[in-house]
Formats: sequence, C-alpha cells, structure tokens
Amino acid sequence: MKKRTTLKQIAKVFNVSIATVSKALKDSHEISVATKNKIQEYAKNNNYRPNSIALSLLNRKTKTIGVIMPSILNPFFVKIFSGIEHIANDKGYNVITIVSHGKLEKEITSIHMLENGLIDGLLISLSEETEAKQHFGHLEEFIDNAGPIVMFDRISDSVNTDKVIVDDFNCAYKATEHLIKTGCKHISVVSTLDNVGIIKLRIDGYLKALENYNIPINEKIINLIKPGYDFETEIKTMLDYQKVDAIIGLEEFSAVESMVIAQDRGYTIPDDISIISFTNSDFFKYTKPSITCINQHSVFMGKTATEILISKIEQPPNTESVFETKTIKTTLVERKSTKPLVHTY
Repeated sequence: MKKRTTLKQIAKVFNVSIATVSKALKDSHEISVATKNKIQEYAKNNNYRPNSIALSLLNRKTKTIGVIMPSILNPFFVKIFSGIEHIANDKGYNVITIVSHGKLEKEITSIHMLENGLIDGLLISLSEETEAKQHFGHLEEFIDNAGPIVMFDRISDSVNTDKVIVDDFNCAYKATEHLIKTGCKHISVVSTLDNVGIIKLRIDGYLKALENYNIPINEKIINLIKPGYDFETEIKTMLDYQKVDAIIGLEEFSAVESMVIAQDRGYTIPDDISIISFTNSDFFKYTKPSITCINQHSVFMGKTATEILISKIEQPPNTESVFETKTIKTTLVERKSTKPLVHTY
C-alpha cells in the first residue's frame, strides 16, 4: 500500500514547519508567493490529499480517543474497556469504540474512518487476521497522518509504538507448574485461537514447564481448534482417546466448555481432571466447581494503556518519541477446579 503524502513529509522537504505547509496549501497571505508556489506544486506532483486530522494536528481539539478491540463479548475485553473509560472520563476525553470481530478488513476500514479528524489517538488490540497476515500498513499510516497509537494485549513488534502486554510466557509456565505440583502429568492446553501471538507465547511457556519437570510432551493434547471445527467433538475425541488429567484453557471459552464437556463424559473436577483458565471472569466464582484462573488484571491494563496514550496526545509538539512496552504481572487465583499442592520440588 502506497503511503499518503503528509504535511509532515512536505514540511521536511522544504525545512519549514507543518503550520507553514498548511497555510501555503490554503493560499494564506502570510506565506510568500514563491514558497506557496513551490509547496503547492510539490503537493500536486506527489498526490497530496487534504486530511482534516492532519490539518489540525497541532491543535488536537477533539478530546476523543478511539478503541478497536477484537470482541466485546469476551469479559476480558469488557474489563479492559472499563479501565479505558475510567481514565478517559477522568481526563476529560470521550471514547469511540469499534469491534473488529477478528477481521482485518473491518480493522482497516475502521482506522481509515477514524483518521478523518474524529480522534486524537488510538488504542488497539489487533485482530486475529491482522496477526495471521502480518498486515500493518493501516496502523503505520494512522501514526503518520493522525496521531499516536498504543497497542494492548494483542500486539505486533513490527509497529514502532507503545504497547501494554501481560507476561504470557511466564504466566502459562506458572500455571503448568502449579498443575504439576498438584500431581498432574498429562496436561492439555486448549484454545479456539490459533494465529494470535499471545497463544504462541502461552504454548511456549507450557512446553518449557513440561521440559523443566521432565514430563513428556504429547502433541495430541495440545488442542488448538481452528475456526469451523466443532469444539465439542474435538474435546470429546481428545478425552476418549488420550490420557488427560488437567486442562489449561488459553482463553475463557475453552476452559469453561472443556470443563462442561468433561463433566458430561463422567469426569469429576478436579479429582479426575483439573481446570485452569486464562482471564479472571467474575462468574468463575460461581461455576461448579469454581474455576482456578490466571488474573491478567485487565482493568489495570486498560487504565495503563489509556494513561500512556493521553500522555502522548498531550505532549508538546516536536517532542521526540520514545516508545515503551509495559508488562502487566499476572496472579494465579486458586479455586476448587484444581487440587491442593502435593509436591514442592
């Protein structure tokens, strides 16, 4: 995708300010005729298209931020949004929220719409398709033309911007280690997400724990269920043909559905099969049995990402950008779906 020529780029060519370029393109009497002619000719030859957010970039008057998330049905993202709104409201910002439903095209069209002067900056958790196809041009274009971006949870190292993540590798390692210390040796991981970077990190953490505790890896109980496959059939088949004494759900749906299917097959939780889930859903306390989970502190993640974004929006013009990646530490919340520790190792 060819990048749009921006005010910033034209200003750099002529060694003038963005405000000077903007005035020249508006044929302002404040700019000399010779300078106006050179800038206008360059803009025409390089297919410059006026962009309302770029023209008002120095003022940033919308006091609105955008949020793009893969889902609003997942309680994890609901809690993140709660944190986002809390900080945005506290600092006098409005929030425009869009759900990508995991689709790259929806993400692209949404960002192009938001570029058009609606927001001062963007918070985004990447769609599954964006990560799978490694397509990030729309994000880079937004940064060039519209304002700062902060990625949260599902991120890409290919885009130079601020990021807020959880330590997915280590929390998966610790969850697996906890199950091992309760006596489990045939630990399955289950997920409905496949092409998402955080899932790879969680699998890597799980595999490292098995390796460190000298537990053989059984690829047949690493169950990454692709779109279009029947979840119930996949889990029933695994339970019928493989030895499983624990399941780690790499997201909430996988943990809850796996537990229900196991119970329907006659397994007792946690005596026969232990269950651990990523994310700390409120209703985990009320399932039978209550579900042990990894608390990713999603509200805090939302607050942290929003504070970083607003600080970037409000920093003085021409401030040198220094990007950071903030890592949120996780907590294992023990409930009734896992057995007590029996090994100290």
